[in-house]
Amino acid sequence: MRKAYVWHGHPLSYFSMKLDAALRFYDLPYEKVEIGLGQALEPVRKRAGTHLIPVLETPEGWALWDTTPILFLLDGRFPDRAMFGEGLNGLLVHVIENFLDEWLGRTMVHYRWHYEACAKDAALRMAAGNREVAKGIAVWGAKACRATGVETACQQDMCEAEYARILQACEQQLSQTRYLMGDAPCAVDAVILGGLRAHTMKDPVPAKLVAQFPRVVDWVENQADVRRDRGRLAPVENPTGFARAMLDEMQRGFVPFALANRRALAAGDKIFTTEVLGREASFLARPYPEEACQMVRDHAQRLRALGCNPDAALADWGLDALYSA
Repeated sequence: MRKAYVWHGHPLSYFSMKLDAALRFYDLPYEKVEIGLGQALEPVRKRAGTHLIPVLETPEGWALWDTTPILFLLDGRFPDRAMFGEGLNGLLVHVIENFLDEWLGRTMVHYRWHYEACAKDAALRMAAGNREVAKGIAVWGAKACRATGVETACQQDMCEAEYARILQACEQQLSQTRYLMGDAPCAVDAVILGGLRAHTMKDPVPAKLVAQFPRVVDWVENQADVRRDRGRLAPVENPTGFARAMLDEMQRGFVPFALANRRALAAGDKIFTTEVLGREASFLARPYPEEACQMVRDHAQRLRALGCNPDAALADWGLDALYSA
C-alpha cells in the first residue's frame, strides 16, 4: 500500500497549485509528479476518468480529480486541519471558494493567453519544450478566453480591475490576520495561493501588478506555509474584511453569470449573453459551474439536516437566489 499521497499536476496550473497549497496546510506527506500537458493521458488520469489536472492519489490507491470534493474528503480525515470550517463558517468559506474557483479562473486565462509575453513562455513550459505541443496549448488558451467571457477588451479591462481589487483586499487583510478568513488557513487561502503561484506571480504582466502588494508577496513567498499554532477563522457573524469584499465582488460578476449559465443549461443553449461587471459579455454554457454551485447547495442542505438553518445567512450575503434550495 502506498504510504503517501501523490499530487499529479503542473506548477503553472491554477487548480494544481490550489491543491498543492491545501496539502501544505494539511501538513501531509505527499509526493509530487509533474504532468506533461497537451499530450496523451497517462494512467493516473485514465483511472480518475478525466483529462483535467490535478489528480490526487490517496494512500489506498484512489485517483481523485476535483479539488473541492478532495478537500472535503481530507477534512473528514484530518478534521483538526480542515479547509472548510464547521457550520455557517464552513458554508461561507465554501461560497467564496466557489466564486474564486469558477470566476477568478477567467482572469488567470486572460492574463496568460492575451499577453504575448505571457503566452509564449507559458505554452512552451507547459509543453515541456515541445513547440508543436505548445502551439496546441496556446490554441486551447484562446478558446478558454472566449468560453469564459474575456474575449473583448472591455471585459479584459474589467477583470483586471476586479483582480486588483481582490489583491487590495488581500493586502489589507494580511495586515490584520495570518490568513484571509482569519488566523487559520482554509480553502479560500488555497485558491488565492494557487492563482498567485501558478499564474500571476509567474506570468510577467500580472507579476508587475502583484509586486505592488508587498504583504501579498511576502505571504506567498515566506509566511503562508510557516508552521504555527493553529488559530481560528473569524466568526461568521463578523467575517473578515476580505470575506465581505468577496461577497460584494460576487454580486458584480459571478452571481449574474452563474444564474444565467443555469438558465442557459436548462434551455439547452450553448452560448448565452448576460451583464457582468456592468457590461454585457458572451459565455459558453458549461455544466461544471452549475455542478459546483450545486455542491454549495448540498452543503447548505447538510446543515439543514443538522438543525443549522443557512437560509438567513445566504439571504444576508445576497446569495439566496443562487444557493437556496
